[in-house]
Amino acid sequence: MARRTNTSGARRVELPYFSTVIRGGNVVVAKRIGKVVIDFADGQARATAKGQAAAYVEKAEASLPEEMVKRITRKRRAGDQDAAVDPLSQPDIKAALARANFELLVGFQLTEAQLQFNVRK
Repeated sequence: MARRTNTSGARRVELPYFSTVIRGGNVVVAKRIGKVVIDFADGQARATAKGQAAAYVEKAEASLPEEMVKRITRKRRAGDQDAAVDPLSQPDIKAALARANFELLVGFQLTEAQLQFNVRK
């Protein structure tokens, strides 16, 4: 829902947005730009619009290798040399988990001037 203070005249507002797929918390693997169009009728202070973003990730890319799954889920017995070591704390397993983690981030696509304005504010 959008709101405006000056309701005179019809007005169309286009809001650019981005959708980004992030892998492992810091690697951008895809980015798309879209826009949401809001049409205010003459005399109307409020209007609505809808936007949509989606991402597709291959199952193999978002899955752990079988060897890693076995290491994480294997039974440990008291007295085993590595019984007290959490497998999720091991660097290679942490890295594999990060590679299998994807996020979809959506936000407003700002111009350089808008970005600088927000930084100063």
